[in-house]
Amino acid sequence: MASALHARLPELGERMAQRIRSDVAAYRDASLIPFDSLRRSCTANADLILSHFSRGDDDPDPSPARDTGRLRAEQGMPLADTLHAYRIGFELLWSEIIAESRTHPEVTDAQLVTRSAEIWSLFGRYAEAVAAAHRETTAELTQQREARRSALVEALFTGVLVDRTTLWEAARELGLPEQGPYAVAAAVASAPGEEPLAGVEATLRRDHLPSAWRLLPDQQIGVVALATPTAETTCLRVLRRARARVGVSPCFASLRDAPQALRFARLALAGLAGTGPGVARFDDNPLAMLVAAAPSEAAHLTEVVLAPLLGLPVAERARLLETLDHWFGAAGSAADAAGTLFVHPNTVRYRLRRVEELLGRPLSDPRAVADLGAALLAHRNSGAGRGEPAAGASA
Repeated sequence: MASALHARLPELGERMAQRIRSDVAAYRDASLIPFDSLRRSCTANADLILSHFSRGDDDPDPSPARDTGRLRAEQGMPLADTLHAYRIGFELLWSEIIAESRTHPEVTDAQLVTRSAEIWSLFGRYAEAVAAAHRETTAELTQQREARRSALVEALFTGVLVDRTTLWEAARELGLPEQGPYAVAAAVASAPGEEPLAGVEATLRRDHLPSAWRLLPDQQIGVVALATPTAETTCLRVLRRARARVGVSPCFASLRDAPQALRFARLALAGLAGTGPGVARFDDNPLAMLVAAAPSEAAHLTEVVLAPLLGLPVAERARLLETLDHWFGAAGSAADAAGTLFVHPNTVRYRLRRVEELLGRPLSDPRAVADLGAALLAHRNSGAGRGEPAAGASA
């Protein structure tokens, strides 16, 4: 029986391929799986089974099954559809064996029952080989795609891609629109290899925001396409939910400007207040960004402007600096600053007069306020004063 069917192998392969294409919708796309490729695969797998019965192999070679799994993964066919097609092929082959047995009176029903158990055991073994090869190949292809995407993102941020055609090709491969607006985000990694924004690309994609990311030892950086008026708001909401420290650049129109946007995002990150999670946009506080961009000059500014305060005893220095921070945060309102400090407004006014006496400049002078605000930002960004005892609740 096996020999007789083996002689009809090309016909069997053709019929299997036609049945699979008819019964499995995913196989009907000839651009995904050409019919000749499907027919060759069916023929090879039928040959494998029939050769096993002809020779009585105890240890059949699963190579054709592995080849099928690998090829379907490369063609982008889902594993479930691949296994469905494989089962259809086995069912057709077994029905042909049954039909052939009717022409051989010496073949008993008991023999067919025994062989049916054997052929479905083979199906299980070969299906496992198909699945294993499909998963391995899918993992390899995914890793290659991620490496390629990561390299393209790196090329964008380092300015390697400057030609318009090359930028267009990179945008297409990364799934980004050719034209902006875009924004760049940079998030602090708490440990090398750890993603502070884990799953951010998939989350943004669900909100219809294409993006591409790269993980560095100390940061995760990415570019996000902001194609709609509400896209930036949605993006910021996603970033805030991640509970990481993130800096975001201003919007920009061309991927050619990605290196500069990354610098702005990192400056925004450097200017982010406190040590906990938060999202800082470069445009939210341009003065803080300027201070962060020039650390040496900012340190000198701190020494020049804040020297009278920094020379005070620790407790008084911390109290006055804290009051100034709250006063700036309250847009110059002593009453609002008092509310966040949990003190009387007159206490805030007294401390502000003390600052004026020490600095020798009135806080009613806009130039003095500008200098003081920049110096406070520089002092905070430098990390100075951390670990000092908290100021008392009253003057």
